[in-house]
Amino acid sequence: MAADHYLTPDWPAPANVRAYVTLRRDGHSEGAYKGFNLADHVGDVPEAVAANREQMKQELGLPSGPQWLEQIHSDKAVQAHSDGKVRTADASFSAEKGVVCAVLTADCLPLLVCNRDGTEVAAIHAGWRGLTGGVIRETIGAMSSAPEDLLVWLGPAIGPDAFECGVDVLEAAFESSMSEAHAEAIGKCFVPHSRKPLHFLADIYALGRAELAELGVTQVSGGDRCTVTEETEFFSYRRDGDTGRMASLIWIEK
Repeated sequence: MAADHYLTPDWPAPANVRAYVTLRRDGHSEGAYKGFNLADHVGDVPEAVAANREQMKQELGLPSGPQWLEQIHSDKAVQAHSDGKVRTADASFSAEKGVVCAVLTADCLPLLVCNRDGTEVAAIHAGWRGLTGGVIRETIGAMSSAPEDLLVWLGPAIGPDAFECGVDVLEAAFESSMSEAHAEAIGKCFVPHSRKPLHFLADIYALGRAELAELGVTQVSGGDRCTVTEETEFFSYRRDGDTGRMASLIWIEK
């Protein structure tokens, strides 16, 4: 495997759970998408995307083609399949060996989830709209495992010093709170911008952790990268506009 293409989560997942995030290095894409772009909806040359996906499949030894999603910043989570069909949702989950859950991101928060027994996995795409809209709670609720039996890894996303937002994001976050304690935790995720009135710096990692804590998920790892500032490692929509996407993948080995 060409290790330069992939980030391996550092988390206490069972040995039979495989998880990776692609990096932007090398690959077949050129121009604005230069590198290892895995998204076929951003304007990249289809042949380049197909070559990148085939390279990823071979290098990671994927047991099947990933469950690709048409991501719409929703709260929808679907059961993943290996039938090659693209499903409209922002998360997928599976308890079947060899079925690969995958999400595409370039600043939004990807979450990889498994249970302690290694019998259930999920991948979640959580931009601020999906996060405040409930995609994490919907996915956790759709899984068979109890929240306290789940492990979560927060993949590369826009960092807290780069995620500038307006009052709309702040209000949406507070409206999504499930309790007073959750609302208090949400409030700590926003820092007033020093130079722009009614603007904030938001910590999407802390928002994800606050949501997971409220749901009863306590074993959370990751959340220490920034897609905007780490230009050689990650694609970033906030930084570049037209750009590629990384894939976050998880599956149970056969």
